[in-house]
Amino acid sequence: MGSHTSIGGRSFSRRWVLGAGATTLLTTGLSACGSSGGSGSGGGTLTAFVYGDDAVKVQQAAVDRFNKSAAAKKAGGTIKLERIPGSDYSPKLRTAMGSPGAPDVFFNWGGGSIKPYVEAGKLIDLTDIIENDEVLKKGFLPSVLAAGDLKGRHYGVPMRGMQPVILFYNKSVFAEHKLTPPTTWDQLLDINAKLKRAGVTPFALGGSDIWPELMWLEYLVDRLGGPEVFRRIQDGDAEGWGDPAVLKAAEMVRDLVDDGAFGSKFTSVSYVNGGAPAVFAKGKAAMHLMGSWEYSTQLGKFPDFAKKDLGWAPFPKIEGGTGDARNVVGNPTNYWSVNARVSNKDAAIAFLKESASREYARDLVANGDVPTTSNAALLLGDAPNPEYARFQYQMVEEAPAFTLSWDQALGDELGTKMHTEISKLFAGKSSPSRFVAACKGLK
Repeated sequence: MGSHTSIGGRSFSRRWVLGAGATTLLTTGLSACGSSGGSGSGGGTLTAFVYGDDAVKVQQAAVDRFNKSAAAKKAGGTIKLERIPGSDYSPKLRTAMGSPGAPDVFFNWGGGSIKPYVEAGKLIDLTDIIENDEVLKKGFLPSVLAAGDLKGRHYGVPMRGMQPVILFYNKSVFAEHKLTPPTTWDQLLDINAKLKRAGVTPFALGGSDIWPELMWLEYLVDRLGGPEVFRRIQDGDAEGWGDPAVLKAAEMVRDLVDDGAFGSKFTSVSYVNGGAPAVFAKGKAAMHLMGSWEYSTQLGKFPDFAKKDLGWAPFPKIEGGTGDARNVVGNPTNYWSVNARVSNKDAAIAFLKESASREYARDLVANGDVPTTSNAALLLGDAPNPEYARFQYQMVEEAPAFTLSWDQALGDELGTKMHTEISKLFAGKSSPSRFVAACKGLK
């Protein structure tokens, strides 16, 4: 898959390999863990585990800066970065966290990926530390900082780029049929009807992968009932699936499917193998709801389309819904968390502040990422596509809430079971009410 394995690259695999599948081995083997405070912590050196992809150069530069800084000298500690290959990251972290070689600081995905460690008392609750530190408190977009929370408490500091889900559209198809991107659900349905009459499938959808279908439910539930609906589920209350917004979202999904919004063969179309992006780029489908990496995917596969005809817009508001139309769903970013047994807490916290620095944000932009820092807006002119970068940043900056992808928030075991129910719903093998009942029963 080449560069597609990069969490720093803007591609599919960053969403999937590092998304729902990232927590596969994190939920077992923790009860007997006995962390002793970090590998290589002697002599004031703290170990930081990081996902070893192309983007790790940004973190290495941050470590190099920190180790030479007055902050490191004052705290009496330095950082040693340990790069772990992507496919090995989750199992190696899980094993390390149950051994004397546990990292002092480590890269993660927030939400479900750290829940076992939080429940085992292995992470520092950073809530009060952030609240009482001006750099950390004001250094990041609030919606992103909160997105990695568990039960309203901060256990991580943002340290990579944002990956919101965006409504992409084919500019040439829209121009041909005299359409503009929908800002309301009724407008979206009207566009669907016009496109179908013209013989164009409204939306590309890689249904065989399932996770692209999840994006629809995430936005619909948020627009209908607000972020509180899923937050209740994420916090462990399965009865939250019974919220009216979930049933209504499932009904809207079925209406879209039955109305042909995704065509008739979407369950056999894959995003992974490039099927859905090709349908979209070739004008066979007019729109595509996908993560921000869609731009990079199209640039790699259909560069002319990406440069000339790829458009983007926020997900539309739903009339009568109580969710704020500015809310965003997707993968907010990745986070640094700190081991509760860290040998030099002051040095670890001082290092976290490096992620809020202008130099760090500049390095992320140079790598093609859109930083989640509050200082990033002025740097986006240097992005590969400044217009696209500014759109993403403004969308997330203005979002009252940024909901983490449900599968990541729930963790691998529950996420996989949820995927099964979503697949049944979209494929017509389950009704909206049966979908709700099945999800309430997930354990």
